[in-house]
Amino acid sequence: MPRPKTMPDEDVLAAALAIMHASGPESLTFAALAAGTGLSASTLVQRFDNKQNLVQRALLQAWDGLDRLTSELSSTLPKTPEGAVDLLAGLSGDYGGIESYADGLRVLREDLRDPALRARGARWRDALAEALDERLAGPSGPVPGIGLLMASHWQGALLWWSFDPQIPVTDFVRQSLRRFVSVLATGAASPKTT
Repeated sequence: MPRPKTMPDEDVLAAALAIMHASGPESLTFAALAAGTGLSASTLVQRFDNKQNLVQRALLQAWDGLDRLTSELSSTLPKTPEGAVDLLAGLSGDYGGIESYADGLRVLREDLRDPALRARGARWRDALAEALDERLAGPSGPVPGIGLLMASHWQGALLWWSFDPQIPVTDFVRQSLRRFVSVLATGAASPKTT
């Protein structure tokens, strides 16, 4: 079968990300990507210059997808505590099973090594925290920082799930976040002591 002459960058970058998830970031080479896409390695080098640029562009595209999913969920879910739970559970669905989650952690390492990707992650964190703040607002309005606190609990719940993945990740996340929201509601109703 002849090699394809063209393929959109979005498709090539999706293939690069798939290789990183399946076999680790170190396995992404122009030869491996050429085998996965049918494009020649020299064509890929001309497009992406070097492996560092290829990895960065693939991960930036993945961040774009996460931004879109976060925005889509945020625009459709109610601005209630249960809407906050649904938002984070919806973001958890792509983690899949334990093997997929563990593979994702290998890829996350690449995000942490690159300042541009770290900055992209920080922007997403801020947008997510704001969306959660809106859903956890009290009678007086949003409580600054509460959304980031819930997002931090969510990330911890994902990690704790990974040590004992007996139930689907979204079920574990929902249970954990509902307990979190319950504690927030109970704490808000309790009188403050000094």
